[in-house]
Amino acid sequence: MATKTRPAQKKGPTLEAHQVILRPLVTEKGTHMSSHHNAFQFEVSQLATKDEIKVAAEELFGVHVKAVNTQNRLGKSRRFRFRMGKLANWKKAIITLHADSPPIEFF
Repeated sequence: MATKTRPAQKKGPTLEAHQVILRPLVTEKGTHMSSHHNAFQFEVSQLATKDEIKVAAEELFGVHVKAVNTQNRLGKSRRFRFRMGKLANWKKAIITLHADSPPIEFF
């Protein structure tokens, strides 16, 4: 008896490229990664998949993406006046470009 596999269906809405990549993360570590390893960090939508992030980066910046790594980051606890609160969870993507691809310019 043969088993049928269903194609993977994405949960959530279909996102446009500008909805997938929200903002660049400009930090010391990110600057080092961009200059030495041709990798750039971005905050992305929590609903975005690696494939969607790759397509969005290629469309928005005109580069050739080699790999996408993602991290789901937990929001930090913060004190707001007399109470403890929590910042929102967010998703981070590290986009590695091919060696022949031009770097992404933020400024």
